[in-house]
Amino acid sequence: MVQYYDIKKNFLAIEENVSSYKDSKIAVLPVPYEATTTYGKGTSKGPMAILDASHYVEFFDEEMNRELCFEKGICSLKALELKGKKDRIALDYIYENVVKLIKDNKFVVTLGGEHTISIAPIKAHFDNYKNLSILHFDAHSDLRNEYENSKYSHACFMSRVAEFTKDITQVGIRAQCIEENKFIKENNIKTFYAFEIRNGKYGSHWEDKIINTLKKNVYVTFDVDYLDPSIMPSTGTPEPDGFLWSETVKLLRKLGEKKNVVGFDVVELAPRKDFAFPDFLTAKLIYKMLNYFVK
Repeated sequence: MVQYYDIKKNFLAIEENVSSYKDSKIAVLPVPYEATTTYGKGTSKGPMAILDASHYVEFFDEEMNRELCFEKGICSLKALELKGKKDRIALDYIYENVVKLIKDNKFVVTLGGEHTISIAPIKAHFDNYKNLSILHFDAHSDLRNEYENSKYSHACFMSRVAEFTKDITQVGIRAQCIEENKFIKENNIKTFYAFEIRNGKYGSHWEDKIINTLKKNVYVTFDVDYLDPSIMPSTGTPEPDGFLWSETVKLLRKLGEKKNVVGFDVVELAPRKDFAFPDFLTAKLIYKMLNYFVK
């Protein structure tokens, strides 16, 4: 039996008739996994902080003129229990859970946790959808083969993805090592660096250039450090010259209009007790993405 949160803890604090598993098109899966964070820590608390903050997000989206949660239903599954599970074992467990949701015809939103967890839902969607591209929002390439003696570090997750698909587009990158830069060039990873976007390399309609690299079906993995630290300080490795709200949602809306987004994850929120705004921003961003992507 699938266990899920009630109105007191679920996404948006919505009633049973629009948040039960059988009545919901959308399934939110919290994955509080944190094993390899380096600079700042606290991503294991991210999923519940997002769910808590979502209680203050309005149901109605004025831009899309809809109340998606009542149209489609959003079920918030109870957080995965990952105690004693690490690296490949943890990823296999997450993978199995995501596949079950996909087989039940759910649109899956996975909440991290560190970015390592994204390997599992990406592989689950890759195994179940044809013509799939991966769209990666991040300040970092995360293409190191290993980091601090681990191939399952958050700094390596995209290298593990690249072992089964090279159909990857990265957006917002502004921190990487030289080996990652070489990997991108040698493997034709489509990377849109922040400085190139800022300097006008792709023109005023740079969003279209990104979307045109993608196949019909798209999986989105979104590290909140893609956003500028001025609006997203609650993350382990913030980088300057990030992206702001309006330009981000403009790209996401165009993506939803032109491609079929089959699922997404949002990771690396490390909530702070003294500053709740980034938690709310992340919750609102997730609801925006759902409004854009779920038809």
